[in-house]
Amino acid sequence: MNSGWIAVIAAGVLEIAWAHSIRLTDGFTRLLPTLVCGVLTVAVLLVLNFAMLTLPVGTAYAVFVGIGATGTALAGMLWLREPVDLVRIAALALIVGGVVLLHVADRAPAAAAG
Repeated sequence: MNSGWIAVIAAGVLEIAWAHSIRLTDGFTRLLPTLVCGVLTVAVLLVLNFAMLTLPVGTAYAVFVGIGATGTALAGMLWLREPVDLVRIAALALIVGGVVLLHVADRAPAAAAG
């Protein structure tokens, strides 16, 4: 796995932390959580930018968003008692499947132009 993919995964994990940090700011009225949220915002952008230096922008962004959305939803279900049902699980499985397909497509040799 090259450094671009590692950076996309790291950015996705940071995105999960960032998304949950927003809730803790209480409408950006609490100083420390707001500062943490701001630092996470900058960190996410820097790491994602690094990933996009070696990966196609569309692929990197789609995988990043997939990791962030899926991870944020799962964290909400596991720790914040958000609803868990078959439709939500199926939707998350579709996101993960799309991310896997993008990774496979990035690794496949480009088809000869005809």
